[in-house]
This record gives sequence, C-alpha cells and structure tokens, in this order.
Amino acid sequence: MKTIGLIGGMSWESSIEYYRLLNEGVKARLGGLHSARCILHSVDFAEIEPLQRQGEWDEAAKRLITVAQQLEKGGADFLLLCTNTMHKVADVIERSVSIPLLHIADATAEVVKRHSLKKVGLLGTKFTMEDTFYRGRLSSQHGLEVTVPPKEDRCTVHRIIYEELCMGRILDSSRLEYLRIMDAMAKDGAEAVILGCTEIGLLVCQSDCPIRLFDTTRIHTEAAVEYALSGRQ
Repeated sequence: MKTIGLIGGMSWESSIEYYRLLNEGVKARLGGLHSARCILHSVDFAEIEPLQRQGEWDEAAKRLITVAQQLEKGGADFLLLCTNTMHKVADVIERSVSIPLLHIADATAEVVKRHSLKKVGLLGTKFTMEDTFYRGRLSSQHGLEVTVPPKEDRCTVHRIIYEELCMGRILDSSRLEYLRIMDAMAKDGAEAVILGCTEIGLLVCQSDCPIRLFDTTRIHTEAAVEYALSGRQ
C-alpha cells in the first residue's frame, strides 16, 4: 500500500472527512483491521486565509511547498491537497516535489464523464468559482461546460463557507440557500452540480435535492484509495 501525504487544515473540518473516508475506503477494500497508510500535515488556516483574501498566492504556495516537501521526506508516495481552493497553486506544489499530486478537479471530472454529462454547475469559494484554475481545467482538459451562480449567489456561497462551514456551523437556513441556488442552476441547464469546496458536503448531500451532486471530498478520497492500493504488494 502506498503512503498518502495529506496537506490538510484548510479547513480542519473537512480534513477530518478526508481521514475518515480514506480509512473507510481502505477497510472496505481490504477488510479486517486494515486502514490507510497516510501522513497528515495540518496547517493553521488562520495563516493561509488572509493570503487568499489579499491575493498573495505566491506566499501561500511557498508555505504549502514546504509542507509538501516535508511529507515527501517523511515517506509519502503521493500527495493530496485537501482543499479545492488551494489547487490554484497545485501545479507549483507538484513541481516542487518528485512524487505525484492527485488533482481534485481531474478526479472529479473523470467521475462526471463516466455519467456522460456535459454541462455542470460549480459551487465553491469565490476563487474556485471565478478564477480559471479550476473551471478552465474542467473545460480545457476534460471538455465540460461549467456554469456558476450569478454574483450575488456566489457571494452567499462564499460567505457560508468561510463564516459557517469552516467554523463548524451547520445551519438549516444556509442549506436552504444552497438548495435554492442549485435549483436555479438546474433550471439554467446544469445536468449536475459539483460541490467544489471540501466543506460543502458537510451542509448538503444527495438526499437533499433532485439534481445529481458530485462531492469532491468523497471523489478525491476514492481516487486516492484506488491509487494507494494499485500495485499493492
């Protein structure tokens, strides 16, 4: 079994889900007392979030590069960046190490394509919804048409992530807001919605709404389990 290097803490609320899902996935595949072989480096998100807000992505990348290199030295065979937003700097992180990084957007796109879908809605932080690093990758490398909510709804989605979900606050009123936004995306032609923030799955799940949801946290961990067990000795 390969050792998974986890760059977590952004936020730790979703990093808990990563650890749980990885271990559940390995146990489901191997049974018994098996669990995932992994190393978790959890950063202090209070140091990363201001860099996001101020657009200091190079500095944020430097900090995560240090973490990635430490995980490689610690014995990780590949990396998971346990956040959608910080995949904005995924390419520079991967270039800084000699081990692979499993990109969350690639893993998600492969699952979407297996369902023969073409047009998907994307929810996430304003960086994920508005910048090209995520939407552009889904479009240019995977041929998906990606839509996002209008500006006011993007602000609502972003605010709930940072002010509530990252703080461990799960509110029914916010769930209803997300469901309203997803319903509008479906009416605009989206065949499914990508939950493009690792915290959104803490708030909404498939049973909450009729449109198909793709939970990137779950997809990312499933891809990691598959990769970790490939060629297992």
